[in-house]
Parts: sequence; C-alpha cells; structure tokens
Amino acid sequence: MNEEAELLEQALAWHRRGRRVAIATVVATWGSSPRPVGSQLIVDEEGRMLGSVSGGCIEGAVVQEALAVLGGAPPRLLEFGVSDERAWEVGLACGGRIQVYVEPLA
Repeated sequence: MNEEAELLEQALAWHRRGRRVAIATVVATWGSSPRPVGSQLIVDEEGRMLGSVSGGCIEGAVVQEALAVLGGAPPRLLEFGVSDERAWEVGLACGGRIQVYVEPLA
C-alpha cells in the first residue's frame, strides 16, 4: 500500500472513532517544491497530524487552516511561494510555489 493510501486508511480509522478529520493535498507545484503533487497531510480536531505536504516548512500553517475547516470554514485552496510573505514566515524558501487543497473528511 502506498503512503497516500495508508494516510487515507488512517484518516478513516480516526473518523470511525469519532474524530473529525481534515485532509490537505498538494494539488500543484511550480519550480522547486519539497513534496510532489498528491502528497497528503491528515489533521484531526486536536491538531494531531500524519503525513506531509512540504517536508515540514509549511505544515504549521496548513494545520491551522485544517483546524479552521474542521471548525466550519469552507474548504480552501492555499498557495505558498517565495514571493508570498507568508511563505517566508513559514519557511518555504526553496524557490518554488505550492498549492494545497484542505477539506474535511466527509
């Protein structure tokens, strides 16, 4: 079983135990990016997480957005890149851009 399938199995297991879960997926990259399209991060309502969308450099920001989605905010498309001040704040200085879609597990 590949990493993404294992993460989805874990997300489903958390959901079955009554935990609310959000899934963040890399949907596009440009230039140098730490993780490829399809990489995923799962987050529960307490901020526990598994997987990675960036090798660590934007995970904190993505987890915060996932918690907002679990709190009732709509799914969102996030973009980070070196021209984005937020990217420097979260540590994405690798020279590329990355888009991450965050949605609740339905």
